[in-house]
Amino acid sequence: FMPFLSSSEMPARLLVLNGNPGKATLCRQMAERIAEAARTQGAEVRLVHLCDLSFDANLAEGYHQRVDWEPDLEALAETLIWSNRLVLVQPLWWGSAPGRLKGLFDRLLMPGFAFAYIDGRALPKPLFKGRKARVVISSDTPWFVLRWFYGNGWVKVLKRQILAFVGYGDLKTMYFGPIRGASAEKLRAMVGRSVKILD
Repeated sequence: FMPFLSSSEMPARLLVLNGNPGKATLCRQMAERIAEAARTQGAEVRLVHLCDLSFDANLAEGYHQRVDWEPDLEALAETLIWSNRLVLVQPLWWGSAPGRLKGLFDRLLMPGFAFAYIDGRALPKPLFKGRKARVVISSDTPWFVLRWFYGNGWVKVLKRQILAFVGYGDLKTMYFGPIRGASAEKLRAMVGRSVKILD
């Protein structure tokens, strides 16, 4: 067993991505606390808030027509290349990701950057092989309902069809909820516990 931040090329280079499009959110608090904790453990950290990024989230023509990245996407692409660890912090909206976060995946994880098509092969080659990722999710849905009634669909898609598809391994998830109706004390405790995603 290797802790998440352990690396043969120390210190670990960690991207913490707050995938909540809002400015003052629980996800923001968690992302900031995780970034702070990672720095104290010796990691190099870049913290990115989705709400600070300026880009068109609509990949209108799919892969049929290449659309140049905006400066913020260029910078985030460079950070993804720089990093060898990723922590995504996001809320669960309608059982999946906020539209802007899904749009970020659509625009950023493009062929030739995150994966490469290989002639004669059914599945593309992942280009982020060797990197590790962790996910923190906040939700109003109780965990047992999310898992046993809804089948935890978004976590399966995110881990298998997005992160693992482009090469990320060591995929683990932490869930916090229900958020709605939680006391200020409980929310503070959630923020404190979120750093355990680095274990």
